[in-house]
Amino acid sequence: MGKVRIIAVTNQKGGVGKTTTAINLSASLAEAGKKVLLIDADQQGNSTSGLGLDKNNVEPTIYQIFLGEATVEESRQTTCMPGLDLIPANISLTGAEIELIGAENREFILKKALEPVLDQYDFILIDCPPSLNFITVNAMVAAHTILVPIQCEYFALEGLEQLLYTISLVKKRLNPTLEIEGIVFTMYDARTNLSLQVVEEVKRSLGNSVYRTIIPRNVRLGEAPSHGLPINLYDPKSKGAESYALLAEEVMEKEWNK
Repeated sequence: MGKVRIIAVTNQKGGVGKTTTAINLSASLAEAGKKVLLIDADQQGNSTSGLGLDKNNVEPTIYQIFLGEATVEESRQTTCMPGLDLIPANISLTGAEIELIGAENREFILKKALEPVLDQYDFILIDCPPSLNFITVNAMVAAHTILVPIQCEYFALEGLEQLLYTISLVKKRLNPTLEIEGIVFTMYDARTNLSLQVVEEVKRSLGNSVYRTIIPRNVRLGEAPSHGLPINLYDPKSKGAESYALLAEEVMEKEWNK
C-alpha cells in the first residue's frame, strides 16, 4: 500500500453530482483493488444511505468524531463494496459547528482524527456539504487535493469561481500544500449545445485540471442510491458504471508526489 491520498469532493453549489461522484469513484477505486475510506461529511447523509446504511440508526458517526466522543476506527463501517469502508453521517452533524464554537484549532479536528488510520488506506475521499462551513474547511485542511464535480449548465462557471477563491484562502491560511485534484463534468447531455459550451469554457480556463472522463446523464446512476448500491454493483454494464471506472483509472494514474 502506497502513501494515502486524501481527496475532498466538494462544490459549494448543490445538485452537481457531488455525492454520486464520491460514492461511485470510491467504489470504482475499491473495485480496482485499492483500500478506500469514504467519509460522509454532509449532514444529509446521502453517501451513508447510498451505500446501504440506515443513516438514522447508525452510530457513532462523524459527528461523534468532531466532538471527540469516538475515533475513526470506532466509527467506520464496512459496506456492500469489498475494500470500501465508510464513516457515516446524519442530521446530528448540523450541531457540530455550534457546539465547537471557540474550540481551539477546530479547523484541524478531522485531519488529526485521521492520523491513526493513514497507513491503512490507499485513498480517503471526503464527501463535503454543498456549502462553505466549518465542516468543509475541516475537509480541505485534511485533504491533499480537491476534486470538483461540475454540472454542465450555465451557472456552473459562476459557482466554480467562488470555490476556487475559497480553496486559495484555505491554502494561504490553513493548508499550504492543498491542490486541485481535478474538475469532473457530470450530468453531461450530448444532445445539448450548452453542455458542450460549458465543457469548452472550463477547459479554456483550467486546462490540465480537467479530467478527460465526462459523466453522462444516466438513469441507472439516479436509481442506484435508492437500492443502497454503488453503480458498479447495481448495473456494472451501464454508461454510468463505465464512466466512473474510467474516472478511477485517471485518478490512479495521476502523478502523486505528496
